[in-house]
Amino acid sequence: MHYDDPHQSCNTQHEEHNMEDRSRGTLIGLAVGDALGAAVEFQSPGSFPPVTGYRGGGPHPIEPGAWTDDTSMALALADSIADVGWDLNDQAERYVQWWKTGRYSVNGRCFDIGMTIRRALGEFSVNGNALTSGDSHEYASGNGSIMRLAPVPMRYAELFESDLAEFSRLAEESSLPTHPSEQCRDACRYLACVLAALIRGEPRDDVLAADWQTLQQLNAIKPLHPLVQEIADGSFRRRQPPEIEGSGWVIRSLEAALWAFHDADSFEEAVLKAVNLGDDADTTGAVCGQLAGACWGESNIPSSLRAGLVRRDMLELALTKLLE
Repeated sequence: MHYDDPHQSCNTQHEEHNMEDRSRGTLIGLAVGDALGAAVEFQSPGSFPPVTGYRGGGPHPIEPGAWTDDTSMALALADSIADVGWDLNDQAERYVQWWKTGRYSVNGRCFDIGMTIRRALGEFSVNGNALTSGDSHEYASGNGSIMRLAPVPMRYAELFESDLAEFSRLAEESSLPTHPSEQCRDACRYLACVLAALIRGEPRDDVLAADWQTLQQLNAIKPLHPLVQEIADGSFRRRQPPEIEGSGWVIRSLEAALWAFHDADSFEEAVLKAVNLGDDADTTGAVCGQLAGACWGESNIPSSLRAGLVRRDMLELALTKLLE
């Protein structure tokens, strides 16, 4: 499998095309991983026939290729950034619209929402302040903010290059409306940097290395939470299932996605490894899909997986607005 080499000589137009392909792949990859995992969400690993493509059913009976809350919230975040710039209250308001009216949903209704997010959006509906609506306790460290993160590195990839402190602040802030715990905020900081670097064409092995220069700079801005740092140091290389698990906890979720991604030979191999961990399969798939899509680009996502996505028009609209 070919990886783009950021050091190879190429004209600007060609490199811009590659960046656009990888950026589009980040959001489409999120939706593909989400849709692949939807049918086996909450099932124990090994208790279901291995996922090899889209299938219907699952805990929220939906058609093959339909996606869940991960993609809906990413679309809401993308819409907010494209329409009004950076505004946490606007982001939260669009999440509320998804929750209460089904806007951004694949089927026009909110059918899959985590308890932490529901509580946070309920609080926001009362107080209107996204800075205080979420539960900051460590026990509320779910994976609901890393699952939707793609629009941040997609829109602000150039800021990643020019002002890492500001870029990491935006990534961290994106977690606040629903997941303000330190674990969640720092998982967003780290994952956003990895995604932006991949979008910009940095080699996967460099980006995931424990001595990655950007990781050192990120820690100089503010040290990562020790559990996030353990992942960045390479815990995903040293562990195998059942230690690697598709858990709803942000730490295990990020670790599992990186485990599936770090040595895969293709987008498809990575996301299938992720969703076949079971449990919170749609979100493990969504996080891994962001990574794999940013690495290999939309053009290397199998055409059957792209064509099989339900409501692809919603993704295309978000991509057009976000990347224009």
